[in-house]
Amino acid sequence: MTPPTGPFSTAGDPELDRLLKNFQQELTAIEGLRDQITSVVGRGEAAEGRVVVTVTQTGALTGLSIDPRAMRLGSGELAAAILEAAASAALAAEQEANDMVAPFIAGTPLNEDGTGGTRWR
Repeated sequence: MTPPTGPFSTAGDPELDRLLKNFQQELTAIEGLRDQITSVVGRGEAAEGRVVVTVTQTGALTGLSIDPRAMRLGSGELAAAILEAAASAALAAEQEANDMVAPFIAGTPLNEDGTGGTRWR
């Protein structure tokens, strides 16, 4: 009597074995990508480097450094500098995440932006 086969059994078919192995390798790579993306941090500066912000890939603020000389800016200018640095940090994080994802979607419909160009660069 032959043992029952599982849902991923290929019953010795070499082509199915190859496809399953490729799928498992891609799945492992995507799981690694997920872990890398969650660790992305963007950094941005403003007010001649006197305001430095770090954010996660989702834009959550993780760090804010204000040089004492930036306190001379006044509250309005300081607030604007913080927002500018945060926006720059968010763009940096987004670009880093996009660079990580690009190899995984190259040549797929996910890579098209609807205008014939590429979405991820």
